[in-house]
Amino acid sequence: MSSPNGDVALEVKGLKKHFPIRQGVVFKTTVGQVKAVDGVDLTLRKGETLGVVGESGCGKSTLAKLLVGLETATEGSISVRGEDVTKLGRAGMRRLRRNVQMVFQDPYTSLNPRMTVGDIIGEPFEIHTDVVPKTGRRKAVQDLLDVVGLNPDHINRYPHQFSGGQRQRIGIARALALKPEILICDEPVSALDVSIQAQVINLLEELQDELGLSYVFIAHDLSVVRHIADRVAVMYLGKIAELGTEDEIYEAPMHPYTQALLSAVPVPDPTLRGLRDEIVLEGDVPSPANPPSGCRFRTRCWKATEKCAAEEPLLQIRAGAPHPNACHYAAPRDVVHAVE
Repeated sequence: MSSPNGDVALEVKGLKKHFPIRQGVVFKTTVGQVKAVDGVDLTLRKGETLGVVGESGCGKSTLAKLLVGLETATEGSISVRGEDVTKLGRAGMRRLRRNVQMVFQDPYTSLNPRMTVGDIIGEPFEIHTDVVPKTGRRKAVQDLLDVVGLNPDHINRYPHQFSGGQRQRIGIARALALKPEILICDEPVSALDVSIQAQVINLLEELQDELGLSYVFIAHDLSVVRHIADRVAVMYLGKIAELGTEDEIYEAPMHPYTQALLSAVPVPDPTLRGLRDEIVLEGDVPSPANPPSGCRFRTRCWKATEKCAAEEPLLQIRAGAPHPNACHYAAPRDVVHAVE
């Protein structure tokens, strides 16, 4: 795990992405909006890994797509090297993608099955022709295969000839081709076996140390995030519920939602399962098209009061809570023993 040096690699302020809900066949009218990301503020420092966790549908993947320019922000700013990328034109986005690359969740569907590994990894060189001379591209691709732990002689093989873990290594090699400073990893190990997950996580950590990379690491598995992340952001229904260092989030969770997530992590040791502080949330996750007023978690929270419905809690440091959270009644609760 790298130690952040304080220099900002990426900064997000007031980021929103609302998808319109339309009705009608010929004359379509907008009748609502799905608020997938609804006011996110984040800072990623150079050499740091920022983990993003939360339930399915909370907006993690949409956030990842916004950061690499695959989705256009409805509102807010994304700054890379101090430049607001939400205002960039086509040429500007071309420059952005040399510094910010993405590792996708599914290592098979993210690779073209009709292209060889050499063509897949070397494709960025065809677009950014000044990175590597044409005569040196094959050697550059073989070097990338070697960096991610694959046999350089397999350059002419196709994706189906590799295992899931090897395919994810190919995806990582492709992301590294342009020598980016930031990698957005959207659940890069969730489709892999547990033993292979560890190998890929270790590879990412080694590459970070060698190349000075900064990661935004999105995952469901809180134990994986704890292993790799320096800081952790907990998302719920398009917003950040809690933000802190790895130790702060796992050792002293303040937000009820974070506490519920930690209590749901499986315990490998059967002798410790009886000690788990189980928190069972009632009700369904609200729709992002019609989020609750005030605190978005209040419909499932055991601490909810009329104040929670009337006033939305801001992400800030509160009395008795050493790191930012978005809860009027934030308080520590010991659930960490269940994930150790």
